[in-house]
Amino acid sequence: MAATADCCANPLFLEWVKEWWDQAKERNTMGVLAYKNAYESLKACPIRFDHPDQLLALKGFGPKTCSRLMDKLVQHCMANDLPVPTKKRLPRASLDRIAATGRGSAAGAAEAPDGGHSHTTATGSNGNGTRKRKPYVPALRQGGYGIIMALSSSDAGPDGRHWLAKARIIELAQPHCDTSYTVKPPGKFYTAWDSIKTLLEKDLVLERGGRSAKRYTLTEDGWDIANKLRHVVSGGQEQRLQQPGRPPRADPEEPPLEDLVPDGPVVTADDALPDVEPIVLPPGSFSVQLVLDVRERVTGQRTYMEDELVKKGAPPLVRALSLGDALWVAKCHDPDLLRRCGGAEGDEVVLDWIVERKRQDDLIGSIKDGRFREQKFRLRRCGLRHVVYVIEESGLDPDTQHRYEEAMQSAVASTQVVNGYFVKKTHSVDETIGYLAKLTQMLARRYAHQPLHVIPTAALTAQNYLPLLQKLRDGQHGGRPPAGLAAPAPEYGITYAAFASLTSKSETLTLRDVFLKMLLCTRGVTGERALEIQTRWKTPYAFVQAFEQLEHTGGDNGNPIQARKRKRAMVFDALGGLAGPKRKVPKAVSEKLAEAWADALMEEA
Repeated sequence: MAATADCCANPLFLEWVKEWWDQAKERNTMGVLAYKNAYESLKACPIRFDHPDQLLALKGFGPKTCSRLMDKLVQHCMANDLPVPTKKRLPRASLDRIAATGRGSAAGAAEAPDGGHSHTTATGSNGNGTRKRKPYVPALRQGGYGIIMALSSSDAGPDGRHWLAKARIIELAQPHCDTSYTVKPPGKFYTAWDSIKTLLEKDLVLERGGRSAKRYTLTEDGWDIANKLRHVVSGGQEQRLQQPGRPPRADPEEPPLEDLVPDGPVVTADDALPDVEPIVLPPGSFSVQLVLDVRERVTGQRTYMEDELVKKGAPPLVRALSLGDALWVAKCHDPDLLRRCGGAEGDEVVLDWIVERKRQDDLIGSIKDGRFREQKFRLRRCGLRHVVYVIEESGLDPDTQHRYEEAMQSAVASTQVVNGYFVKKTHSVDETIGYLAKLTQMLARRYAHQPLHVIPTAALTAQNYLPLLQKLRDGQHGGRPPAGLAAPAPEYGITYAAFASLTSKSETLTLRDVFLKMLLCTRGVTGERALEIQTRWKTPYAFVQAFEQLEHTGGDNGNPIQARKRKRAMVFDALGGLAGPKRKVPKAVSEKLAEAWADALMEEA
């Protein structure tokens, strides 16, 4: 520290700024970048400053930092019996010298420390000595850009006075932005939503309402900027911004992916399943490739994960995935092989592995808003047996970590024990990238000498996909997956186009799916228990009717107390004796279901 101070024109100020910088790094606060810039600017400046307010002419120094320096200077002077320096105007020669080194701040160039306007002109001045103010335009696909696109969408109304809430703005803005509006990137202390502060300061957006009910809309200047931005990105690029989740179509005559696999009739028995002759891809006719979701980014760097995977020898295919953050496909060396063998479309077959990546802060958010359970529900219906949850243990401050530690541990344990998914914990995104690269290499070795069976898309419907897949697997392995990675038994898969079509139908749920989701809302009802309940009572109406019939049975002349007891024990009596702790319904869970579905509350003492 002494060596650094000796070679600086302002060693005392530099020492204090370095001290604050070190404290900010230790505490992992937002001041790290600010103090770093101030330290580097002061260290490189050859001018000696007599008063902290003169530092406003340097980059990285604002009123707050100068005020802290003034407090430290006063303490230093009192402790050493020195006079406190008085505020002085920085000489014009010093200002010019600072400007020549490129270390001057915008505030210092436009306004002298005593409050008078500087006569320094710059490129873009209006000729009378004052700097012309350039209009603020948000950077393409950054936070402010997405917010303006959202507020100027058709949903916001043509008059610009349709006030939107934060949640709705984020929903509309996220497709236009490369960074998240809700999750902080690794090493950052802000999200894309923080750009709203800049838009408010620049009078592009208006705000109204209290803290819990804020609404936003565009000003006239905001609408001008929005129209200019839309004009710049008009045409094909604007269509990409509006629909970033849709893969490009090579042929406009081909049907959309979501329409490729029809819904089909409900399958009630194995006899209703079609007899299919799978297409066999021999070993060596395809290569294993990683497919990465286009929305997987790091700190706003759009291609960081892709570039790092290329360096590790696992170049990915990047596209919008309707489910998961990464999966693997078998890509045929002959693009027409599937079409010639059985009429299947494309040249990619989805393998039996899929990855869902979660940062700790995103895990907490998904637990709180219910997305975590919804994602596991969709993964269960996708038909892939090897589901991997990658939990990145980063991006969380110690207080939040302590507050939600129990909830995160419970969610991870439930994912492993109840759902049977593999959970891999990593400490950074780089470790996650390394894990994906190793998985890619492992799968390449596994399928190098193993054939792959492909179910023709013409035989698939949304209703028969899972039963048909299970029937084929049962015929090969007795209902169990291969015990080891090197097992010679073939695996069954479907084309990527068919998989994308089936997973895109997740929002179009059947009555059975809705009933299962309703049952899962009751604490203690796991996926296995919900399936057993749905097998016994097919629909919500049948479930409610079963409770209502108990009011007039039992030979007690409709005694309401006895009827309530029968309702609370109904599910337990029917399913409490099943084999296996995951399937049988405990008495406590049965009572909770009766309270929710039959209003059979426990009698108060």
